[in-house]
Amino acid sequence: MTRTALLLSLTAAAALAGCNQEPAAPPANETVNAPIELPPAIVASKIYRCKDNSVVYIDWLSDQKSANVRSEQNGPATHVAAPEAGQPMVAEGFSLSGTSEGSSVTLTRPGKGSQSCHV
Repeated sequence: MTRTALLLSLTAAAALAGCNQEPAAPPANETVNAPIELPPAIVASKIYRCKDNSVVYIDWLSDQKSANVRSEQNGPATHVAAPEAGQPMVAEGFSLSGTSEGSSVTLTRPGKGSQSCHV
């Protein structure tokens, strides 16, 4: 009987030890009041032929200061961005000047140098 009472008291003590603790995360029905900023949408996708006869694919983004540049149609994209609209968009080894409305851009790529590219 003593053994049973001791086991019951230890079990009760362990169960009570978990009480009065704060939850690890806020409940699912509470909202977080942090602003959500969506990434810019693609406003134009154009294919350009460059001076060295290579082709480049550019997806122009709606923020007017960034774009995604690809050397192959389904290849990996390099995201280029400018601090303000109208300035050259850059990434490591890349520089892009132009707009989605224009028919030509100036593009610098690693190993290719700066060249003019046209739609």
